[in-house]
Amino acid sequence: MNRTAERGSVSIEVAVLAPAFIALMVLAGVAGRTAVAAEAIEAAAHDAARAASISRDSVTAREAALEAIEDQLDWRGLACANELEPELTARVGGNPISFADAFTSTIGADATVTVTLVCLVSFRDISLDILPGMPDERQIRATFTSPLDRYRGRQ
Repeated sequence: MNRTAERGSVSIEVAVLAPAFIALMVLAGVAGRTAVAAEAIEAAAHDAARAASISRDSVTAREAALEAIEDQLDWRGLACANELEPELTARVGGNPISFADAFTSTIGADATVTVTLVCLVSFRDISLDILPGMPDERQIRATFTSPLDRYRGRQ
């Protein structure tokens, strides 16, 4: 085979393979960003539930949970596309009650507080038109439950 017959074959290969390679890189970026965000949201929910559970009253617990979420997400460098509104719930003896009532439950009761976070992770900066149907954002949810000390004084 002579060289004149192969002229331009590299250009064709690059033109065919480049979009697939770029799409693969974008999908790897999406997967990586999703994994990092999921880990950050899990850690924030954990820290928030723990901070709330060691507080003596519901007002302090709510403030401590919000501060723990902010600190964790700032430390990990995660900025959610939505406004984070953590859901704070509680149970006493396995029965759902209001968050404030958990801190006034009787000493010795099994009480827990639960923090649920929902974060929208944006992919707008890495999305491409060559990937039809690629979402602009993904919702990540994390929930963590922490027990209140059953023999500690409460409000």
